[in-house]
Amino acid sequence: MFEGSPLVVIVGETASGKSALALELAQRFDGEIICTDSWTVYKGFDIGTAKPSIAEQALVPHHLLNVADPAKGFSAVVFQKLANEAIQDIISRGKLPFLVGGTGLYIDSVIFDYGFLPPSSPGLRAELNALSLDAVLAKARELGLDTTDIDLGNKRRVIRLIENNGLRPTKKELRENTIMLGLSVPRDELQAKIEQRVDAMLATGLEQEVRVLANKYGWDAEPMKGVGYYQWKEFFEGSQTLDETRTKIIKATLDLAKRQRTWFKRNNSIHWFTTEDKSIEAVEFITTLLNN
Repeated sequence: MFEGSPLVVIVGETASGKSALALELAQRFDGEIICTDSWTVYKGFDIGTAKPSIAEQALVPHHLLNVADPAKGFSAVVFQKLANEAIQDIISRGKLPFLVGGTGLYIDSVIFDYGFLPPSSPGLRAELNALSLDAVLAKARELGLDTTDIDLGNKRRVIRLIENNGLRPTKKELRENTIMLGLSVPRDELQAKIEQRVDAMLATGLEQEVRVLANKYGWDAEPMKGVGYYQWKEFFEGSQTLDETRTKIIKATLDLAKRQRTWFKRNNSIHWFTTEDKSIEAVEFITTLLNN
């Protein structure tokens, strides 16, 4: 669909600096950013998702932020459609599209042109949704389904595996003219960055944001299960301190980073940047490829 038109993809763990690098590169190369995050798509989920600020959005156009109703949920199928439309739109205006984020399934659905499976029976979906995550995992094991590459902490993904009886979406070769960059941060440095980010979120009103969203949508809404949100449930129930909540958010974020690291390391097309001055090296890398 996009042969001949370049697409720049920037991936990496949460808090690795993807957004900052993308913002710099998009300004330099006259680009626009397509946010590839399964949480920033939701309206109202701002602080806990580290959604780009209004000032950042003013510097470079951002796409696919605030496109989902928290009460209705969202899916990779919808993301793929909207992302492809955004890429076409950006290219048609002579701009360079940047696909940026840490949700591996969303990224891969676009660059490998996934063919998703049809929806399953609403009855089965309701039955599985009523079970706990542990019960859903147990059912997947009973059926002998291969859970490789499935986020076992994401109930919806495990349910989808059961609904499709273990079948996976079809996957094509990497989209032509795709430039893939990855940011890799040493573990201790990443943990420090995550702790700093969580503290900044707390200082800028995360507690109040979660309180408002929980009251409005309830804890069963899909985005309320995200990192930075669900860890507050026991705090608001009075059985957990603020410090314990902070610790839980940091741990959940580190767990997420580990899953992201595992997902992206399988893609041999990603050019990884580990030097301190990533931006200079990334500019040289992209410039070389665009000029070829």
